Amino acid sequence: MRLNQSQVDAYRSHGFLLLESLLNQQEVEALRLAFARDSKVPGPQVVTEGDGAEVRAVYSSHQRQPECAGLTRDPRILQPVQQLLSDDVYIYQFKINAKAAFGGDKWAWHQDYLAWRLADGLPAPRQVNVAVFLDEVTEFNGPVIFLPGSHGGGLVREGRADAARSEQHLDPDDISLGPQQLAECVDRHGMTSPKGSAGSVVFFSPEIVHGSAPNMSPFTRRLLIATYNDVTNLPRPAGEARPDYVVCRNTEPLRALPAPFSETLAAVTV
Repeated sequence: MRLNQSQVDAYRSHGFLLLESLLNQQEVEALRLAFARDSKVPGPQVVTEGDGAEVRAVYSSHQRQPECAGLTRDPRILQPVQQLLSDDVYIYQFKINAKAAFGGDKWAWHQDYLAWRLADGLPAPRQVNVAVFLDEVTEFNGPVIFLPGSHGGGLVREGRADAARSEQHLDPDDISLGPQQLAECVDRHGMTSPKGSAGSVVFFSPEIVHGSAPNMSPFTRRLLIATYNDVTNLPRPAGEARPDYVVCRNTEPLRALPAPFSETLAAVTV
């Protein structure tokens, strides 16, 4: 699958691109089941909400679940990433964010690349994020809000907060935009929130400003995010590298499967 020129232009201009219903419902259900299994695997890759009861995020499921590993090489995902970035890409980070019904927490306004530059020494914003809706995303269940075009001006803030919210990963609260910074960005770029059925996919820039509100609805919102990085843009951490479940060590360029992951699971290894 290749993007047409208008789709490429939309991504370059707005910093994101929504492809509705890219995956079918059977594929979505397979990914949901993989997430449910992986959420029960003990380890630091599971990040919980403040109460410790609800899962907030699970990292590196593609290292344990064949459905997730297959998705990273699915031609409907990988080939557009290669168009937007480079022929030689690998998975830099893989996570599934879960906003539980009746209280899944917010994600603060931030730019992903700032976190990766600070924590991992990534030289340049040579990444593409791919967000897969594992549930229908509506205005009610805490959708991601983008400031379209905000990726074009580089980083809005520098540095991180002195007190880290999480010891497990660099939380967006640690690098969130201040009220004045956000107000100026919104005045300049506006706000928009891609919504759609489960199986829809959003490609988005590592420099676009984004965040999301708490989920006050009775509807769960699970969002799978695979981040691809150019193999010429490897991390250069100033100190000890973050663990492999957060920053993947396998930088071998990915090659697309011959068919959708749901048809080729027998050929996928983790």
